[in-house]
Amino acid sequence: MAAAAVRATCTDYLTDAARGTPRMALFPASALQPGVRKREVFGWAMYDFANSGYTTVVITAVFAAYFVGGIAKGAPWAAFAWTAALSTSYAIVMLTMPAIGAWADLRAAKKRVLVLATLGCVFATAALAFTPSFTGAGGVALAMALIIVSNAFYSYGESLTGAFLPELATAEGMGKVSGWGWAFGYVGGMLALGICLAYVLWSQSRGLPAAHFVPVTMLITAAIYGLAACATFALLPERAQPRTADVGLGAWQQLRVTYRQARAYRDFMWLLACTVCYQGGVAVAITLAAIYAEQVIGFVASETMVLIFVLNIAASLGAFAFGYVQDRIGHKISLAGTLVAWVAVCVIAALVTTKGGFWWAATIAGLAMGSSQSAGRAMTGYLAPPKQLAEFFGLWTFATRLASIVGPLSFGAITWMTGGNQRIAILSTTVLFVAGLLLLLPIDMQRGRQAALRAS
Repeated sequence: MAAAAVRATCTDYLTDAARGTPRMALFPASALQPGVRKREVFGWAMYDFANSGYTTVVITAVFAAYFVGGIAKGAPWAAFAWTAALSTSYAIVMLTMPAIGAWADLRAAKKRVLVLATLGCVFATAALAFTPSFTGAGGVALAMALIIVSNAFYSYGESLTGAFLPELATAEGMGKVSGWGWAFGYVGGMLALGICLAYVLWSQSRGLPAAHFVPVTMLITAAIYGLAACATFALLPERAQPRTADVGLGAWQQLRVTYRQARAYRDFMWLLACTVCYQGGVAVAITLAAIYAEQVIGFVASETMVLIFVLNIAASLGAFAFGYVQDRIGHKISLAGTLVAWVAVCVIAALVTTKGGFWWAATIAGLAMGSSQSAGRAMTGYLAPPKQLAEFFGLWTFATRLASIVGPLSFGAITWMTGGNQRIAILSTTVLFVAGLLLLLPIDMQRGRQAALRAS
């Protein structure tokens, strides 16, 4: 069914191109809400471009491995300490982001809060450059503290930028526009990683240690994040209006109202449960791919960066192309297909013993990563009430950050309990994706959409 939809999409596009009609243009205006200009969508997508370097360089490719091998000196507890720092930041976000989102909705302040979140992440990322100057427990504590701060602010920014999606895209174009953002985001991640990789290779050719080149990569990442985000702040308007009739409620009171109405949003709640499971598995890939590649498969630092670079290319292509497929065949079927691909990734990664074999797993993971993350964001936008976008994306962020605790911590704990056997840990991650598939089944997208529209 999915293959037929892809062929139909491509056929329609080529036919319309030959006729000179714009109906199936690569970036159709019909995917956008009335009055939304493409420059605004570009500005919105630039935030995905800006913040992807943080996850690619800091969380996945460079600092994660350096923390385990350089700062913690490869101690048995090092991987667990890394996942504990990330989990702490996610716990903070879980406790605060829904209320921040509700506050931003009431006061039409999504953009203002987004600026503050960006500044927090940029400065904390730049501060990671100073961690090699500290040794022993002090260095570990400082690195963990800065990861907690930077990752919390990154999460705030990711949630708030997602809340702009339904203001820009129509219900029928949600998958396309979300895919454009994710695809462009991976381009930003590749740019940041490419510049960092060039500097790492230059440094290694001169015999410089990781303590020299890792700090520079943190400064590069922070600079790209800050500069690219300026395009978002310049081009993306705040379309929401303050809810003056409800502003006296306060953020926590608004959340209590939503909680009491939770039964009306049962499809959205099923989506949150599904998200906790499958995003837990995705979080394992994002946060521990570099560690697994180096410690289990035998990659060196430069090879790991090339691996992550290629993974980002696959993810960008997957997010962009699958956005069109998603709008054609439906969000639910699309997400289910990506979860099956993730199960295959975990099995292959657990069984292969060569670098070549691991490349296959990484390529499939890239395609599945882009499409599954884009689909999840589009589904959230589709099921969120138009007047409570930041609040509901805050709840989505609650689910994704809970997943980011469950997934990596489970991986770290299983690795620790099995005496460092990461193959068993990666194989056990399939349970999260299978659970996500099962929790996806009860969701009725049309029923959920109608509930969202009734609420507004």
